[in-house]
Amino acid sequence: MLHLHFPTFTHWGIRGWSWYRGLRIVEHAVVTVGIIFFAAWGLYMVTLAPVSYFPSGSYVSVPKGASVKEVGEILEARGIVRNAWTFRQAARLLGDDRAMPAGVYYFGRRENLLQVAARVVSGDFETTPVRVMIPEGSTTKDIARILFEKIPDFDRKAFLQATEGKEGYLFPDTYFFMPSDNTEAVLSVFNNTFHTKMTKLAKQIEVSGHTELEILTMASILEKEANKTFDRQKIAGVLWHRIDIGMPLQVDAVFPYIINKNTFEVTLTDLKIDSPYNTYKYKGLPPGPINNPGLDSITAALNPIKSKYIFFLSDLDGNFHFTTTYEAHLANKKKYLDPYF
Repeated sequence: MLHLHFPTFTHWGIRGWSWYRGLRIVEHAVVTVGIIFFAAWGLYMVTLAPVSYFPSGSYVSVPKGASVKEVGEILEARGIVRNAWTFRQAARLLGDDRAMPAGVYYFGRRENLLQVAARVVSGDFETTPVRVMIPEGSTTKDIARILFEKIPDFDRKAFLQATEGKEGYLFPDTYFFMPSDNTEAVLSVFNNTFHTKMTKLAKQIEVSGHTELEILTMASILEKEANKTFDRQKIAGVLWHRIDIGMPLQVDAVFPYIINKNTFEVTLTDLKIDSPYNTYKYKGLPPGPINNPGLDSITAALNPIKSKYIFFLSDLDGNFHFTTTYEAHLANKKKYLDPYF
């Protein structure tokens, strides 16, 4: 029969037993360290590590007077941190669990919990001015849309309410706004720019025989009728002349503003729409600007090229043709437009 013999205390002696105990201690130590390591790693992944779906490139607004608890809830809702409670503990760990510095924080890269907490506690916004370009001829609705696209949390509805009746007075230019700017702050910049630009033209407006509103209204029409300064000045001469002789302006530029239709979409029925902006139905200038004109159009309205022309049209290449009689105007229409429609 086969007998198996295992080492015993007698076989190993004191030295062997000590070696065995040391090996067991090392084994226990390795297991303990492993457990601690994986526990720490798990804790880091659950609490401290950046969220896997971290919304890099996001702006987050912290309202004035918001508590740490409220800020944590905002950050959790936006996916910046995993848990509002752990954010609060991190803020306390960093020495401040009072109201957080209000403003707009920019998160351009993934950050872990402690990095986020450190930034918010210290008010490290990492925000830079947002470049906003307002094209010439933009309406207030266009501007509201552009601002909404460029500035996070911008209140487009409040802006439209505040700019009601201000069409023509929001000067088109390139602006720089902070992400935290509200409607009041944005309008202040617009107002200052408009005042600066128009102050330089005050004397020209005074000697023109027209009010500022009339100049802006004419300029808004020119903005949509032509792109070149010379063409705008010639058209301005024609339109001021029509007003002088009591003839309706009859410009199609007003219809995008009235019914959102361009020149080639307007029908005979549209020409009869009862709107004070319908220059086919009512003589003189519309009651106000149909957009926010640029400096070139405003200058053209102030410096019309006077002539005996009464009619004009643009061919498909953007060239303008002016005539003194309706018959000649119809001939130009037949020559330059009818073959293509």
